[in-house]
Amino acid sequence: MKKRLSLGLHFLPVAAVLIKVYIQNGMEAFMKKALFMTPTVTAFTADGDLDKAANCAVFEHLIEGKMDALVVMGSTGEFFSLTVEQKRELSHLAVKEARGRAEVIIGTGSMRPQDTVLLSNDALAFGADAVMIISPYYFALSDTALENFYDQTIPHIKGDVYLYNFPARTTHDLSPKIVRSLLRKYKNIVGYKDTVMETAHTRKIIQTVSAEFPDFKVLSGFDDHFFHNMASGGAGCIGGLSNIYPVFFSGWAAAVNEGNMEKAAYMQRKADKLCELYDVGTPFVPVVKKAMMMKGISIKEHSAAPLLPPNEEQEAWISRILSDFEKM
Repeated sequence: MKKRLSLGLHFLPVAAVLIKVYIQNGMEAFMKKALFMTPTVTAFTADGDLDKAANCAVFEHLIEGKMDALVVMGSTGEFFSLTVEQKRELSHLAVKEARGRAEVIIGTGSMRPQDTVLLSNDALAFGADAVMIISPYYFALSDTALENFYDQTIPHIKGDVYLYNFPARTTHDLSPKIVRSLLRKYKNIVGYKDTVMETAHTRKIIQTVSAEFPDFKVLSGFDDHFFHNMASGGAGCIGGLSNIYPVFFSGWAAAVNEGNMEKAAYMQRKADKLCELYDVGTPFVPVVKKAMMMKGISIKEHSAAPLLPPNEEQEAWISRILSDFEKM
């Protein structure tokens, strides 16, 4: 993965002042409630089956850490490696484990619209709060083709839908124009995850749709973009590093909601440090799993092929980052 770029400290004073002014003047309407959701890792056995006990341990760890939602089978959850039966099994397991204690959003995006609809309605019927749909990957698609894919799926889904934009993996972009067009057609689209390096892209989505659709949730896909997202009028973040330290990230959201901008700015700097984990290995999923193991979470290092566990040098790097983060 390309080296991550953090927001940098130059933004923090501006964001802190803006949010503080909103709160002090009773202008909460300018800000949504800050949300931090976890795209959960998927625990596997050595032979590639789902590790039910370990997955339940992950869910419990995140629920106890007060995450606003579990986003199951996103990119961090290696959805691309799971069979249809594994996807159904994991979605049911998450809903059963979290029922009444945290929202559950299931990633159901598939290459075929029919499969997306079937997986979505199965998850919703079992009790998921919403589904998240990434666009088809591999080929770059035109705006017309992208919108057509969602036209073939969303009206047939019997519940709330989040759109998922990850251009580095799909080779195309769910642009503000497409998002606005889809929102005007389908009332069950409730949110959008934007996994991009450029915070300006996420901000443009917010600016394009917020006046017409004030309840629409625009969430960033990288942990260190959370604060900027909130200051821009977004809803928060779906960040993979919250698998490791959910209490930290839920506390960051709480600091913003309470108007404690000094604390929120300090936590931004800590998040910037932790985001160095994204530079350790590509893809980053095995790195997150190893870091979770180091923190005593009941999960093994197994990922679906061809992903490999970190080597000794990478393990030492992970350990240093976690140590530096905790010393801050």
